[in-house]
Amino acid sequence: MQKNSQRYKSNGHETIILAGAEYGSGSSRDWAAKGPMLLGVKAVIAKSFERIHRSNLVGMGIIPLCFKPGQDGDSLGLTGHERYTIDLPRNISDMRPGQDVTVVTDNGKSFTCTLRFDTE
Repeated sequence: MQKNSQRYKSNGHETIILAGAEYGSGSSRDWAAKGPMLLGVKAVIAKSFERIHRSNLVGMGIIPLCFKPGQDGDSLGLTGHERYTIDLPRNISDMRPGQDVTVVTDNGKSFTCTLRFDTE
């Protein structure tokens, strides 16, 4: 994982994680956010997040995004080999918890996710 993240970074590519339900559940939530941050992960797109872990991701500068209900990487045909563009507001002050954002892959797939900066 570390070698791949270094290769992506040296090629100018940022990294995201595609995840399933309750991403970040478990006993080491703090390191579960620190590890990806140290590897250069910029966002996690998941079906759902463990609440404390989601907050830890935000604290590490990683953007938590949720697939829309009924969607996940499999249903959208995502393999993890795509390059992703996440259409975030330009100014952080324009970002709102629960806001929808568009994600586009380099192979033309487009889908909507929800920003999960909320603390609920």
